[in-house]
Amino acid sequence: MDAAALPELETPRFKALVSQCIHCGLCLQSCPTYDVFGTEMDAPRGRIALMRAASEGRISPEEFSGAFSKHINLCLSCLSCQTACPSGVNYAELIETTKVALDRHHRQGVGERLVRWVGLVQTMPHVGRLKAIARLLKIYQVTGLQKLVRRLNFLPGPLKAAEAILPPITTNYRDYSRSAPAIGEKRGEVAFFIGCIQEAFLAPVNEATIRVLQRNGFEVHFPKGQTCCGAAQLHIGEEGLARDLARKNIDAFAGYDVIINNAGGCGATLKDEYEDLFHDDPVYLEKARAFRRKVRDINEFLVENLNERPTGLVPLRVTYSDSCHLRHAQKIVRQPRDLLRIIPGLVLVELRQPDRCCGSAGVYNIVHYETADQVLDAKMADIAATGASVIVASNTGCHMQLVAGVRRAGLDARVMHVVELLDMSYGRSSGKEAN
Repeated sequence: MDAAALPELETPRFKALVSQCIHCGLCLQSCPTYDVFGTEMDAPRGRIALMRAASEGRISPEEFSGAFSKHINLCLSCLSCQTACPSGVNYAELIETTKVALDRHHRQGVGERLVRWVGLVQTMPHVGRLKAIARLLKIYQVTGLQKLVRRLNFLPGPLKAAEAILPPITTNYRDYSRSAPAIGEKRGEVAFFIGCIQEAFLAPVNEATIRVLQRNGFEVHFPKGQTCCGAAQLHIGEEGLARDLARKNIDAFAGYDVIINNAGGCGATLKDEYEDLFHDDPVYLEKARAFRRKVRDINEFLVENLNERPTGLVPLRVTYSDSCHLRHAQKIVRQPRDLLRIIPGLVLVELRQPDRCCGSAGVYNIVHYETADQVLDAKMADIAATGASVIVASNTGCHMQLVAGVRRAGLDARVMHVVELLDMSYGRSSGKEAN
């Protein structure tokens, strides 16, 4: 740690935010890391107490580098505590500010700097490079090498965790140089946020999203210059990188009135984080405010703009696992369920705790894979009890984490997005099986 204190935590605003916590403890039972460890410092209330101590200058340099950093970084940032809080504590801003401050004053080793540079700078913002990696991993999957690697079980922890979340990869990528026309009467135009990991590793979800929008009368545009949303960068405190990506996306979508995204984590970043990134930049602050007003999650958009009701039979027993940032950050809870319930033949079985985190949280399931696995095990036990053959998710990280969870729990189930099931119903209503 380069500094004896974290000045970012000693500002009047930060002190005012931590003072909102009344230490009632209602957040504890909603917190997945408290559920795993059972310790006060691994619960929102305890972490806020640590933040308050830091804001008052009561944390030593050794503690910043040790226990303080450990307990803060073990937070999943799922924001379930924010939903549970009766005092309206802005935990999202508190934990993000603290993680950014820790990262800013943390003396990174050569290996850590290299990993961050390769992953966050040279790979994630470049979807073409991600697709190249995906094509190689497709070969890895179809040749049987994946089965061999998993059987031998020789990969080190973080790499093993990254390999475990790989979904079955489809590399038949769309050409995004042309817009997708509306089917039938044109009702409007939308711009689609393609994403990075979503496009490279879960391309069928993007394809289904586009087809469903077309089917409901929307012409879909794909603005050039768009890039990664910056969520993964923010999760580990790389605020500067996230700000650079935000500028590119704000500029790329400037000419469009509606921006559709289909990933809860990306949407929360686009809606809620961009404005905070530019509090010292009045020009981009106004642009960010205009941008956020145009961003719509695909679930909320379709509930309001569904023109063609699905009629094709989809006889599946499904359960829906809420994306933390879709539910707790964007407050989108009812809409995905409403869409699922109108699909003929589909039976929706609710989880006992649908809002509990799956343990993905950006790169958390790779960096803190042991804790993430414990969080995931609780989620999969809940899923298994439903007897569902399909687990529905509305976020890229959740989708991939649940793929790992299905294998880990030995379940005969697959993971799908809401739009994939809608697309399936549309395809069957026209006498064709969906791809």
